[in-house]
Amino acid sequence: MITRVGLSNWIVEALKFYGGSASIVEICKYVWENYAEQLRESGDLFYTWQYEIRWAAGTLRKQGIMKPVEISPQGIWELL
Repeated sequence: MITRVGLSNWIVEALKFYGGSASIVEICKYVWENYAEQLRESGDLFYTWQYEIRWAAGTLRKQGIMKPVEISPQGIWELL
């Protein structure tokens, strides 16, 4: 079953796929297109994964994996 940590891994994977930066919509599309079945099997997370993915992005920023919101273009997530 996928967890918040797993979502973090998927965000990094999606950002790498898009060359290091992408919009939240692109990231969510990537996750859905590649991991829909795992999301369906994730219990309650299935109903909250798009909220949880934002939480996971915040954690990635705190860990220094993603750029802070203040230095990325609005609506764009970027790897450091």
